Amino acid sequence: MTAPPFPRLELVRDALARLYRGLGGDRVRGFAVSVLPAQVAWDEDEDPAAAVRRIVRVMAEHLGLPPAPVSVRFLAMAEAAWVELAEGPGYAVDLHERFAGERRDLGAVLAHEMTHVFLHRAGLSVPDTEENEVLTDTAASYLGAGWLLLDAFREDALSTQRLGYLTPEEFGYVLAKRADAFGEDPRVWFTSPQAYEAYGRGRALAARDAGRPPLAAAGPAARAGYAARRTLALRAEAPAGGASYAFEPGAAGGPAHVTFDCPVCCGRLRLPVRGRLRARCGRCGTVLDCDT
Repeated sequence: MTAPPFPRLELVRDALARLYRGLGGDRVRGFAVSVLPAQVAWDEDEDPAAAVRRIVRVMAEHLGLPPAPVSVRFLAMAEAAWVELAEGPGYAVDLHERFAGERRDLGAVLAHEMTHVFLHRAGLSVPDTEENEVLTDTAASYLGAGWLLLDAFREDALSTQRLGYLTPEEFGYVLAKRADAFGEDPRVWFTSPQAYEAYGRGRALAARDAGRPPLAAAGPAARAGYAARRTLALRAEAPAGGASYAFEPGAAGGPAHVTFDCPVCCGRLRLPVRGRLRARCGRCGTVLDCDT
């Protein structure tokens, strides 16, 4: 049986909303430029520990973390990597011993681990392990480092490799959201054909988010379904809606409202039902063309 491509989609959307809510739109927009391939490339003759220290510094600078000494150990461990989260005199990094010789995906592994540090110090970590890992992968991808995690997805006749907690399609979805927000196309950096294909599937889902009613970009069929549900909701004077929006009846003769998720930050919006209008999302600042 084929695994579902988007099993944690709601957690991913919640993570995007949490990121914008916790950092604010202005700070998120400060991550408009991604980590570039040349910044995490390594030379065959480079000492493995030196390569890790250099890439940790790249990730720390990208995420706005303070410069600090980096200590590195290669160990026999169950996880791919571990980084000390608490603030201290430096960054302590443990990596699985295989990375001493297989350095191709060091950038991907360290993007995830240093994003853990960033979120912890920003007060955005959550207690639930699965939710926290989804938040970390989502933040790494949306803030410009996590395209490396998708590019680490590779398959051949004998093996499959995936890094991170999101599926490749979920990584593609987050990266497509980032591409729409910042005008950046990560496909030019992919070395993995499987990553390119997964990004396409994620991008298709992100495009559907941008074409859902009450957004004016919704297609005729979606608009017709929205209009029919709106009529039923207003007649019944009770909450009703579709899969991605809900109507609220007006109070004391006031206008009815529709609630739906912002296609950029996934925060909840509430607008009056009064036809064509432009609305600014209070969380991410995006101006949306709507037809309520």
